[in-house]
Formats: sequence, C-alpha cells, structure tokens
Amino acid sequence: MNHFKVSAVAVLLPCCFAAFSASAAPLTLGASVLYSESPYRSGQDRYYPVPIINYEGESFYFRSLQAGYYLWKDQQDQLSLTVLGSPQNFDPDDVDDGDMKELNKRRMTLMAGVAYRHSADWGTVRTTLVGDVLNNSNGIIWDLTYLYPFQFGDLRVTPGIGALWNSSNQNQYYYGVSSGESARSGIDRYDADDSWSPYVELSFDYKINQNWRANLVGRYTRLGDDIKDSPMVDTNSQALVWTGLSYTF
Repeated sequence: MNHFKVSAVAVLLPCCFAAFSASAAPLTLGASVLYSESPYRSGQDRYYPVPIINYEGESFYFRSLQAGYYLWKDQQDQLSLTVLGSPQNFDPDDVDDGDMKELNKRRMTLMAGVAYRHSADWGTVRTTLVGDVLNNSNGIIWDLTYLYPFQFGDLRVTPGIGALWNSSNQNQYYYGVSSGESARSGIDRYDADDSWSPYVELSFDYKINQNWRANLVGRYTRLGDDIKDSPMVDTNSQALVWTGLSYTF
C-alpha cells in the first residue's frame, strides 16, 4: 500500500520547482505526481500528489512548497529570502523490519534561508542555503546546481549537475541512531557527520499551447558517505521523478 508520505526528499522539491514555473506570467495552476525512492532499510517508495500553485510577482513569489521575497531581481540575477517546507521524514510504522520499528520518528520541518539564481548564455547557476526553523533537526542544507537548456521548438530540455550538502545536525537527525534507540532496537549506534551528495538532473518542459504546459523532472542522487553508511540506510543512491500538467493565466 502506498502512503502519501515522503521518506526522504530533503530540499529536492523546491529545487525542481524551476521546471514547473518556467512561464513569466504571474499565476500558474496545475496538478502533479511525485515519485521518491526511499533510502531507508525496508522503507517504501512513495507516490504522492502535489498541487502546482505558482505565483510570480515583482517582489514576492510562491511555488507550491516554497515562498520567497526578492532582495534583488533582474533578467540575469535573482536573490531572495526564502521559506520552504522540507517533507523529509521517517515513520517507523511504515517500515517492515522489526528493529527499524523501534527507532524514533523523524519529522517534516520548515526551512528558511536565501536562494540565488544567475542566468547567462553559458547556462544557469542555482543555489539555495536553508536551515531548520522548527527545532526538529536544527540542520542546514546547501544545494548548488549548474543547468544548460536546449530548445527544440516547443520543447525545452534542461540537463543539470549539482551537489547537496547536509550539515552534521541534519544527517544526525535523519540518519543517526542514538544510544537509546540502539538499546531498544539492537541496531548499532551511529553518529553522522556532514556530507556531500552529488546528483544529475534532467527536465522536460513542453508548451502544449499558449496556456497549457507539461513537465517532467528526474534526478539521480549519489548519497554521501555519512548517509549511506548509516545502519538505517540500505542503498547508495536515490531517484526522484516528478511530472505534472499546468495552466498559465
């Protein structure tokens, strides 16, 4: 049975929003479905619906799970303060292994920080630095991506390459195992440090007509050592696929 929860998407959703808000028009509405591969041992992969609600103003923007206020905005550079929902979580009730069921729940959180985007003829650099503001992980995430778009008529194809940095607090909360958890579950205690997780990304944006667009985004992430070495994790990579249909007013 698929539950509409996400086991580990981290800050990937906001980073993919760019493909779902390519239009310069103020308001875009639509529907999408996200597939996220679980990195947790005996965890279930997830499919869940995400409404596309994008608004682009002169000073303020809203992109489904992310909102921001522009400190600087022109055709090449956009610098903003941003707030985003991070749906990363771990629910012991959703795993099959008995020992994993004895671990503590890791909750979703709200993150805030800064986002920057620079566009030029040689491509686009996109980066986001955010930290937990709800006192769950008390962690920090930094995402850095390079993208280069190719236009084929009404179809835009944008490959990208990047890396995601998790602070030690972020990794410890979502992948560490405390002494108490170890005593209950029999899983070895694990203290996680910070990590870099490189990834490749590919997005497709198809303009059906003046108002309708179809989008597909895929990302493959190679998990950092301090994540994949956790006894909670049984893989060294994670896949994310997001597809949607939207209408621009």
